[in-house]
Amino acid sequence: MITPKEQFLKHVRNDNPEWMGDPFTCLNTQPTPPGLPYFLDATATVHGRATKGQVNLPDAWGVIWDWPADQPGATPDTAGDKKVIKDITRWREFFEFPSLDNLDWTATKALEPSIDRENKLLIAHSPRGLFEFSHAMMGFEDALENYLLEPDDMYELLSAYTDWKIKAAELSIDNFKPDAISNHDDWGSKHQLFLPPRVWREILKPLNERFFGYIKSRGVININHCDCYAQDICTDMVEIGIDVWQGVTPQNDIPAIVSETGGELLLFGGLDMPSIDYPGVTEEVVRAHVREMMDKYVPTKHLIPMFPSWMPLYPGVKEWACDEMDKHGAVLAKQVFG
Repeated sequence: MITPKEQFLKHVRNDNPEWMGDPFTCLNTQPTPPGLPYFLDATATVHGRATKGQVNLPDAWGVIWDWPADQPGATPDTAGDKKVIKDITRWREFFEFPSLDNLDWTATKALEPSIDRENKLLIAHSPRGLFEFSHAMMGFEDALENYLLEPDDMYELLSAYTDWKIKAAELSIDNFKPDAISNHDDWGSKHQLFLPPRVWREILKPLNERFFGYIKSRGVININHCDCYAQDICTDMVEIGIDVWQGVTPQNDIPAIVSETGGELLLFGGLDMPSIDYPGVTEEVVRAHVREMMDKYVPTKHLIPMFPSWMPLYPGVKEWACDEMDKHGAVLAKQVFG
């Protein structure tokens, strides 16, 4: 009997994939190893892990985070003087890179006996990708302007950050031995990229290629979370070493992406979260949407149904959707894969 983990790897390798159903059967679900230093965890601050209702919490980079009680997650406060980088041409003056020396991985290594490495994929997270780092440090508007008006300084800043992320990835691989590393970097809205493709290719592409290239050189799978429109750079994702695009939304032309990438990019997503993830949603609505999306995209043979956001916000959605993926997936598996 082939394990869920091996079925997922067959999808990644484009090797006659067969498995369909609840994607969590093949994933270790711990989002971040306990004990991981707070500056490697985008949800943590110098005060510990941020929780709903907390505001004005600085992280190790100097970014101030707010998580209002009525919001789904924490966001950086970059208003006025709260910006960390106030002038991109002098970015070195405003912060220091957190030290990666002498970190304590005891709590992380203590997880080993509880990890099901045989049946499930172990994922280490590398939060705050290059683009998200840039707008967290200087604000969204300044970041977009600096990509266009000060590209050399932006490249220098993000090149230094890439070096830091590679070192952090090295430590994660050495101490946690993951099967995959998931980078988190939303490059667009639901309908377009935040940067013109030319600018993305000139600044972010070569740096991401260096980052993902290192991970691949260690024999680790590259997962990139990007729950937005990014179809315009899907072939670039393949070229820089991304194995799995986690977060692909139906606002992208998914069959066209499969065709353009020749099956070399596994798509992990396909559900439209605003259609099912809201207060009071019914089980019938969730199940019907899951069936509709699976019928539409599973026949491409290169998409595993999944929440683009990694996890729903509201009660019942995950349980109903995953159960429908299992039940309807069993039917589709026979029809699509034989």
